[in-house]
Amino acid sequence: MVFGLSSVALAESGVVLLKRFVQQTERAEGQFVQSVYRQNGGRGEQSDGSFAFERPGKFRWEYTKPYPQLLVGDGKKMWVYDPELQQVTIKTLDDALGATPAAILAGKDELDKNFTLEDGGRMNELDWAVATPRAADSSFARMKMGFANGQLVAMEIQDNFGQTTLLRFTEFKTNPVLNASLFSFTPPKGVDVVGE
Repeated sequence: MVFGLSSVALAESGVVLLKRFVQQTERAEGQFVQSVYRQNGGRGEQSDGSFAFERPGKFRWEYTKPYPQLLVGDGKKMWVYDPELQQVTIKTLDDALGATPAAILAGKDELDKNFTLEDGGRMNELDWAVATPRAADSSFARMKMGFANGQLVAMEIQDNFGQTTLLRFTEFKTNPVLNASLFSFTPPKGVDVVGE
């Protein structure tokens, strides 16, 4: 069969899907479940919440269970609010994002500058891309992004100590209209403010 194309030939690599996602997704919102696995294979904490982002540099990552925590980036600064500790930490966004998983979602389109990209193959019905930070002082060793039908549905982050964090995304809406108030934050009265 000279002119036939196999399904393997038609499949797009994870790297192609990742680059298309970054180029075509200006905004998104959805839900997530985050599971942490220790180096010995034991399962650690599971948490869930919601997220929203708008490129470049605006994001909201809100943990609701088991402990509330809110991370907000407005394009210049990032706030981390821990209601139980009654504390807000403020950082400049460039220092906070760098070559992090958040940079892939909400950062500028600088994948090739910050990461070495490889195709991760197909596993569990997902097409995977692998991103390894170019910076030696990165907070993680590598990250994998899993796509189903061109949609980002999973991220797997392996830190420098062998711990793995798996994020599963649901209700992922690409390029929705987002309220600007999602990306602003004013520390509540009475909380400790650390940083800038």
